[in-house]
Amino acid sequence: MNYLRRQVLIAGTVLKSIILKGIISKVIISKGTLFKAAVVKGTGKKIAANKSLARALMISLSLMLVSAASIAAQEMTAEEAVDHYISGLLMTMEEIKPLYETNREAYFSRVENALAEFVDFREVARGVMAKYGQGPNGASAEQLDRFAVVFRSSLVEFYGSALAEFGGVEYEFVENSQESRNSERSSNVRMSILGDDGDRIEIQYTMFLNDDDIWKLRNLYVEGVNLRRQYYSRFDNLMNRNGFDIDTVIDLWQVEE
Repeated sequence: MNYLRRQVLIAGTVLKSIILKGIISKVIISKGTLFKAAVVKGTGKKIAANKSLARALMISLSLMLVSAASIAAQEMTAEEAVDHYISGLLMTMEEIKPLYETNREAYFSRVENALAEFVDFREVARGVMAKYGQGPNGASAEQLDRFAVVFRSSLVEFYGSALAEFGGVEYEFVENSQESRNSERSSNVRMSILGDDGDRIEIQYTMFLNDDDIWKLRNLYVEGVNLRRQYYSRFDNLMNRNGFDIDTVIDLWQVEE
């Protein structure tokens, strides 16, 4: 057992023993502060925790939260990573859905934060550019970065709106018969999502391991439609209509329904 995993297990055991012994029933975590207060079991009243308990909880929680990402990066399968990302995304959507009508700016900010954990927007943007992002006459690194930012903003707005209207919270994985070309570094994960209206949508996630060995999304298929190819068709059309000027196309870009 490696050192990192051993520390996570120790941290989890410490926290579990504290909870089971009834010292606390809930740890309050908010806005990056790992430890705020302990709640006395059965009373619901906030009390100031003593320094040793606070320190023990902070160490335990810090080890679990920081180490979890490293372990996930090295040991999760692509399907487990998608499960982790999507369950978190759908929980976030359920929580922030009321903001869609009351505070759009806050809503889309939360959507962007959630998607950023899952999607490698630069890699997706590179795929959308396709041949226009390659070779000596292709996009420069600066242009690719700029398009990734524009594409990210428009994609967040488009899918944030779609998720608010669809509102699916139940999903299941579907057996995938399509093998990726490099099964060690990439994988296709299929899923069926149940919407509020009872309809199901099948989605395929094309995942890859980035340089940090973390599973990220590079492409998406919705009901068999390759979205990166759809966006490439739009990019190609804009290139042809605007004299193959990449900067102009980036300025004009928006993801359309």
